[in-house]
Amino acid sequence: MKIITRAVAIKNLKRYIGQDLRKLALEHGITTYETGKQNKGWKGLVLERLAGLQTNVSKAPNGLTYELKSVAFRKMGDLLVPKETMAITMINPEELKVHSFFESHVWAKLKTIVFCAVGWDGLNAEGSKLLSVASLDFAEDDELIKEIKADYDFIRAKLIKDGFEALTGKDGKWIQARTKGIGGVNPRTGQRRPITRAFYARTDFVKKIFETAS
Repeated sequence: MKIITRAVAIKNLKRYIGQDLRKLALEHGITTYETGKQNKGWKGLVLERLAGLQTNVSKAPNGLTYELKSVAFRKMGDLLVPKETMAITMINPEELKVHSFFESHVWAKLKTIVFCAVGWDGLNAEGSKLLSVASLDFAEDDELIKEIKADYDFIRAKLIKDGFEALTGKDGKWIQARTKGIGGVNPRTGQRRPITRAFYARTDFVKKIFETAS
């Protein structure tokens, strides 16, 4: 069985920088808009193929794993900037209470993600170029990692002191803990849906990852 490590996946993906993902999707037989309705996951499927991940290919040796994330970037003048924040992982309140940053799902996710910047040319735009490929290759004592840890520690302390309901997207310089999901009242049952929250990378954090990789 062929093994595609994270480093190999990144190397494979970088070969396609500047190419149109829609065209590559068609070459790999991946449906995008052909049915008249957008296949929302098509970019992720294309990126997996380009990375070399397909049937009978193991993602990584010795139980190590990683995931590909596509991040939409748009033009603002002569600059490319992230279009929105990026979800990292859901928050389990009980786990957040007991896990330090380097034991957390946040750190486990961040250090294994392969970030792919893709062009955003408007809602339902059919074309989308692969702009850049990056990863969070920083040591635990790097200044940026220390600041992300400080965000996590603040949010964790707030949860322990004030409870899950007190968490807000306003907290944190690089990462935030904000509501995820539709929330509100279920019109069919009349019951309020449970509030769920997730850790998100702020746009400045996403931008810094790609600037560092450039």
